[in-house]
Amino acid sequence: MSNCLSLRRHNVCMVSDFFYPNMGGVESHIYQLSQCLLEKGHKVIIMTHFYGDRKGVRYLTNGLKVYYLPFPAFYNQCILPTIYITFPLVRNILIKEQITIVHGHSAFSTLAHETMFHARTMGLKTVFTDHSLFGFADASSILTNKILQFSLADCNHVICVSHTSKENTVLRAGLDPKEVSVIPNAVDATMFVPDPSKRHPGKITIVVVSRLVYRKGMDLLAGIIPDVCQTHPDVQFIIGGDGPKRILLEEVRERHELHDRVIMLGMLEHRKVRDVSQDRACFSAGDILINTSLTEAFCIAIVEAACCGLQVVSTKVGGVPEVLPPDLIYLAEPND
Repeated sequence: MSNCLSLRRHNVCMVSDFFYPNMGGVESHIYQLSQCLLEKGHKVIIMTHFYGDRKGVRYLTNGLKVYYLPFPAFYNQCILPTIYITFPLVRNILIKEQITIVHGHSAFSTLAHETMFHARTMGLKTVFTDHSLFGFADASSILTNKILQFSLADCNHVICVSHTSKENTVLRAGLDPKEVSVIPNAVDATMFVPDPSKRHPGKITIVVVSRLVYRKGMDLLAGIIPDVCQTHPDVQFIIGGDGPKRILLEEVRERHELHDRVIMLGMLEHRKVRDVSQDRACFSAGDILINTSLTEAFCIAIVEAACCGLQVVSTKVGGVPEVLPPDLIYLAEPND
């Protein structure tokens, strides 16, 4: 019986507020997982809110169907929580596509929680993947954890990306640990191979690829850049990513006149993380990847950088110590 179920063709709906053209680890994970399921013969669609002029239905590689729903982002790329407003459209799509499993991603995503709720009222199976770590004491965490308890109370299964993340999610949502699995994120190693010819002789290039937000430690990064550049004249920084803390990094670059040593690439498509273009590289040009996160369940950029031959230096937070063996990563306490 179990073999028959494993061979069954499913219609899967991936849902999250975070998807392309927005860039990040969650977005890449959803896309890559969807492609793998398509290769296994399952039907997969993705639901997210609209981004700019990207509305309605779009098709990606291998016929991956994406619904960009007409709900505007309210805060931090997430829609306003309402439950009832999303129901008619979500229900119509789930019925039309004959969905059997709804897979929500990210505890931050309002759309994921609401769609999972609607799916359970329709008798569909639900799965949730938690990509983040949360605290327990501050007001934001308390509110988010209450929502998570409500959302996951009737969820069929929960996936976390590290053992630290599992412990955190089990405590926050009051779940039975047996109902939570740990599946670390993976990368396509063929996309991230070393290319020593792109490196700069006589220079040490430190690469940062991240959302430029507070929890990714951008204030910490802004504090160390001037000191490192002053102490080591042969060091340059390449920073890929975008976010509200970008202006802080640009101010530091301006104040210390580091325009030729701190290169801001802005938001990068996932396929351009290794090489931005023929004449500009990111990971390929790097010697060291630095990750300054203050909280992290799993950092996919660490694995990608290691595949490209970079030495990884990271804050010792969350699930980061689980990502790579000790000989491939240097860990530092964020308060040191």
